[in-house]
Amino acid sequence: MNTEKIAARRLSLEEVTKLGVKDRLFVSADTAELELPGCYVPAFLTKPGEDFEGGSITARTVFQEEVSCLPDDENEAGIYLADENGSVTIEVLQSAGVVLDLALFVPGADKGALTALYAAVRQAFGADIVQIWRQGLKEVPDVKVDIFEGQIPRGRKGNDSPKRDRRAIDTYPTRADFIEFSPGWKPVVEIHRPIVDDTPTI
Repeated sequence: MNTEKIAARRLSLEEVTKLGVKDRLFVSADTAELELPGCYVPAFLTKPGEDFEGGSITARTVFQEEVSCLPDDENEAGIYLADENGSVTIEVLQSAGVVLDLALFVPGADKGALTALYAAVRQAFGADIVQIWRQGLKEVPDVKVDIFEGQIPRGRKGNDSPKRDRRAIDTYPTRADFIEFSPGWKPVVEIHRPIVDDTPTI
């Protein structure tokens, strides 16, 4: 496990309420899946501390996990701020790297092309470093589509089709799998029709 020891000080609830969402904090690295006692990770408040209305303070870690805690509770790990004159030294968990979740279009999609692609990535970043965590192969139709956000209909069946809102992207249909839609909305896919300007010109 790769960690770094840094000088820090524990923040009181009053100090936390004076921080903003851009202030770098350190919160417990423990998660529901993995317990790392005494280890911390960089994080940021999900909303300004001045908006605290009681209950737990919520912070989002650099690993995109949300952690809730009460800074003044002695039974909890607490929230820390880097401070060269701090009275304690904490261990901060370092990043092991970045997992890329990409949509790649490989013409032909034959095994040789995919093998060459993976070999090139490993050569660039080092043997045994790049791992394939998830691979989804899907045939791609040779057609361009418009993908909109459509409101999910509520109420009785037979209502009108989902209300179409703004266009999210203009591309091949497989990219729809990688678009994060707003709560209450879903993708509406239509055949792409280029906009034709019929304005008379002189």
